[in-house]
Amino acid sequence: MSDVTAPRPRLVTRPLVLVCLANFCALTSFYLLLTVVPMYAAAAGGGVGAGMTTGALMLTTVVAELCTPWLVSRYGYRRVLVAGMVTLGAPALLLLGSSGMATILAVCLVRGFGFAIAMVAGGALAASLLPAERRGEGLGVLGLVSGIPAVIALPAGVWLAGNHGYPPVFVAGALAGVTAAVLLLGVPDPRQEAGEPAGRSLGVLAGLRTPALVRPSVMFFATATATGVVVTFLPLAVADASGDLATLGLLVHSVAVTLARWWAGRHGDRHGAAGLLVPGVLATAAGMLLLVMVDSPYAMLAGTALGGAGFGAAANASLALMYDRVAPSGYGAVAAIWNVAYDTGLGVGGAGFGVLAARSGYPAGFALTGVLVLAVLVPARSGAGLPRGGGKAAPPA
Repeated sequence: MSDVTAPRPRLVTRPLVLVCLANFCALTSFYLLLTVVPMYAAAAGGGVGAGMTTGALMLTTVVAELCTPWLVSRYGYRRVLVAGMVTLGAPALLLLGSSGMATILAVCLVRGFGFAIAMVAGGALAASLLPAERRGEGLGVLGLVSGIPAVIALPAGVWLAGNHGYPPVFVAGALAGVTAAVLLLGVPDPRQEAGEPAGRSLGVLAGLRTPALVRPSVMFFATATATGVVVTFLPLAVADASGDLATLGLLVHSVAVTLARWWAGRHGDRHGAAGLLVPGVLATAAGMLLLVMVDSPYAMLAGTALGGAGFGAAANASLALMYDRVAPSGYGAVAAIWNVAYDTGLGVGGAGFGVLAARSGYPAGFALTGVLVLAVLVPARSGAGLPRGGGKAAPPA
């Protein structure tokens, strides 16, 4: 008689731990500077200049994300990731010697390329190390680990800059990126171990022609746009209040994102991820509408908490749903498409809101952002390709 109680496959392995630690360091480098660089640039270019830094960062990030699956297929995970981590961290040191907008934007453009590699190649590598039977649980844990840098580094960067100046933030961001590169030197390349020939991978363009992948990513994009607005402009919107209030708001947002990603991973593994997408969009929009009352500390904190929870749930649910719809050979394309949605949303939110707020003020800008987030539910309701009842969709042919 066969054993029907076979043990579950092991979730945590040494390579996965090293990838998680490297991801932690990369995101620490990213979040330390995400809000601080717009603050640094505000003196040179005002609110529009602050938005341009986030837009420049995400511009090269999106372009590089489309190329990263090809780079991995050509050179392998390890070499591409090590180069990407160094590119993410080291350019921050150039900000120590210049506060000109040209230098700031150039650094953002270069760091965007490294960030794209870190997220796309790192995400695909982590997914390939997870057993299929525990993928939902594993993504939940990875989301929790990935969210910790946002909880710590995002508000810490603002606090450090306000109390000790910008140089310590730039140095810390550079060291975090280089540390990630060192950690990845000890990770074996699964493509080489499997004997997969160079140049073979599912293309991003093919993934972009697959509605089952595009539709969840579009809904996630809407929540990422709102997050780009919050992390870029919340410190400026509450500038007349205590600086600690902006730090607290970013901390609340980051904690909400992290906890929601972890909870969504566990819930989606048991009940399906698709049912969490629409609630995530609704919560994100509601959070932005609460920020219309940004002058009220209670409304601001409630808005950042609700918006962060919606973004975190949509992030985990969309990624899990997209991985479920492809074979392992498509993980790189999924990671690229999902990260394009993420980073395009952050860039559009940062750059677009800067222009809007300069004309209409922050409350009106927050209100319009909330309405635009809700607009993504119109195509979703008319047939977003999501399975009813939260079930998993079959992989596309």
